[in-house]
Amino acid sequence: MANVGGMQRVALKLHESLDAKAAHSETLTYNSYLLRSPWRTLHVKVPFFLAGAAWRIARAAWRDSVDVVLFSSMVTAALAVPLRGLLRRNGVRTAAIVHGLDVTKPVPPYQWFVPKVFAALDAVLPVSRSTGQACLDRGATPDQLCVVPNGIDVDRFQSPKNRSEARTALEDGLGAVPPSPPPDGLLLCSVGRQVKRKGTAWFVDTVVPRLPDDVHYWIAGDGPQLSAIRDTVDRHGLHDRVRVLGRISNENLARLYRGSDLFVMPNVPVENDMEGFGIVLLEAGQCGTPAIASRLEGIQDVITDGVNGHLVPPEDPDAFATAITQYRGAPDALDAAAQRAIDHTEQTFGWAAVAESYLDTLRAVWTEGRPPRSRS
Repeated sequence: MANVGGMQRVALKLHESLDAKAAHSETLTYNSYLLRSPWRTLHVKVPFFLAGAAWRIARAAWRDSVDVVLFSSMVTAALAVPLRGLLRRNGVRTAAIVHGLDVTKPVPPYQWFVPKVFAALDAVLPVSRSTGQACLDRGATPDQLCVVPNGIDVDRFQSPKNRSEARTALEDGLGAVPPSPPPDGLLLCSVGRQVKRKGTAWFVDTVVPRLPDDVHYWIAGDGPQLSAIRDTVDRHGLHDRVRVLGRISNENLARLYRGSDLFVMPNVPVENDMEGFGIVLLEAGQCGTPAIASRLEGIQDVITDGVNGHLVPPEDPDAFATAITQYRGAPDALDAAAQRAIDHTEQTFGWAAVAESYLDTLRAVWTEGRPPRSRS
C-alpha cells in the first residue's frame, strides 16, 4: 500500500481504529467494506467496489443490522442518493467524510451531482473548516456540518534521537550527492504530489534564492509540476542546494522527515483545487520537524502558529524567508520547536482520539438525526 493517496490512507487508519474500539466494546458493532488499490488501477476497480458496497448496505438495511453508514469520501457517498429511500424507510442514518478535492472537483456533471449527495445525507463531516465552507457553498446545510480533523498513526514514524545521526541516516538512505547540506546549516523538505497548489515551483523560484547558501531544500513526490520544478532549479542554478527526489519509499520518507530541520508547505491558491487538510504536516510533526506553511485553507486546521510550526501569508517570499531563517544558527530554538511539534501532533491528532470523535459524532447522528456542533 505504498502507492495510495491521502484519502485512502485516512480511510484505512480510521477503519483500523474503529475496528479496535469495536473489539473492546460490548455495545459497538462495526463492519467495513474497503477498496485497497494503488492509483494506477483505482479507476478500474471503483465501479465494481461501489456496486458491491451498495448491495452490502442495502442488505444490512433490510436485515435491520445497521444504524449509521459512514462513507469515507464524497465519492462513496454518492451511493446515498440511490439508497436514500430504502435507508430512510428503515431508519438508517448516513454521514460522509469530506476531504477537499472530493467536493470541489471542477467537473460540471460532478458539481451538479454534489448537492444531491448532500441532500441524501444526514451528516457531513469535513476534515477542516475550509472544506466545511466548500460544502456549504455547494448545498450542505449548517445543521449537517461537523468538522472532525484527520488523524495520524502515532506509531508510523518515530522521532529522531539525535539530529546528527538522523541527517547521516538520510544521506545514507537516499545517497549522498555532493554537496551535502552543511552540518550547521538548515535542511528544508517538502513532501507530496507535485501539483500547482502545493507551491513548490513558486518556492524554488521566489524563496530559495533569498535564503543563505547553507539552507538546502529537498523535494519528495512526483506529479505534473515536477518538470516545472526542475526547470526552475535549472534557471536559478540551484543544483547545489535543491534536490528533487521524486517518489521515494516509505523507509526513505521517514528518513527525510527525521533528517530535515523544517518542513515547508508553501501552498498557493488555485481555483477549485483546495488543500483540504495536509496529512504530511502531521507526519513531519510526528518526526520532530516543525512546519513553515501557508496560512491557507485546511492547513490552518493542522498548524497552530508557534506550536507545531508557523503560518505565513501565501505567496509572500519575505515572510517565508523570515520564518525559516529565524532557526538558522539557533539549534536550541530548533530543538524546542521540534519537541513542541511532536507533543502537539500526538496529543491532538492521534487516531485513537480522532476515532472517538467520530464515534461521538455518529452517536449524535443516530439519536438526534444530526451531528453536534463542529469541534473546530
